[in-house]
Amino acid sequence: MKYNVVHRGDDISIATKDRLHELAATRGLKQDIDQPDLVVSVGGDGTMLHAFHMYKTKLATTSFVGIHTGHLGFYADWKPQEVETLVDCMAAAAALPPLSTVKYPIVQIEIATEQGIRTHLALNEFTLKGADATLVAELHINDERFEMFRGDGICISTPSGSTGYNKSLNGALLHPSLEAIQIAEMASLNNRVYRSLGSSIVLPKHHHCDIYPKKKMNMLLTIDHMNVQMNHIISIRSMVAEQKVSFARFRPFPFWNRVREAFIGEIVE
Repeated sequence: MKYNVVHRGDDISIATKDRLHELAATRGLKQDIDQPDLVVSVGGDGTMLHAFHMYKTKLATTSFVGIHTGHLGFYADWKPQEVETLVDCMAAAAALPPLSTVKYPIVQIEIATEQGIRTHLALNEFTLKGADATLVAELHINDERFEMFRGDGICISTPSGSTGYNKSLNGALLHPSLEAIQIAEMASLNNRVYRSLGSSIVLPKHHHCDIYPKKKMNMLLTIDHMNVQMNHIISIRSMVAEQKVSFARFRPFPFWNRVREAFIGEIVE
């Protein structure tokens, strides 16, 4: 098995990375930065987002697994003290392929400007805000006019990203196996001129949402952890991508257990 490690850069993540390389070498695993079968993210969810974007053009052949050295780790199944067990699992999978994985949907964003269309993928979410003023935009769903929005912005998240920014906007938590995207509003203004639904919307695969900004203004786009400022945007289309992201599953770690541990904690009788 060919692998690579992407780490956060703090002391515990660096030490964990070094230990993993040491153990992997003794088990015949080869590091390959360009064409890894497995990418090990050592850090928090931000590290996994960074790893995803490093290898987003190789999603068909590359899987991911996370070692959690941060505060919240929805994408991490392992802790630093379990690195030896993880390497044992990697070596066992290399000896008896194929690798056991789960596949989760991601969101595709197509940004149309006068220069053409730029396509992006996001693992967690895409957000659109006005850089200098409130966002005014018309939303279409499946090519039908749906609403006129005015407010701070719009967040479009994947199911696996529904526990992030989407949750802070009172969006629903979706199981990451569902092939869907969720549209959540940021502080929408509702009056007789601007009317929006006010609650999040979940769109299934093969549906799409088009956002048409109504003013020529500077826009702040965030694609996962990356910020881009643009102007003269004609439209933005969001949909469930044809590609999926694969996570190695060497042991069960149910999504709802992650949610409970992150937001609720131990249940007291």
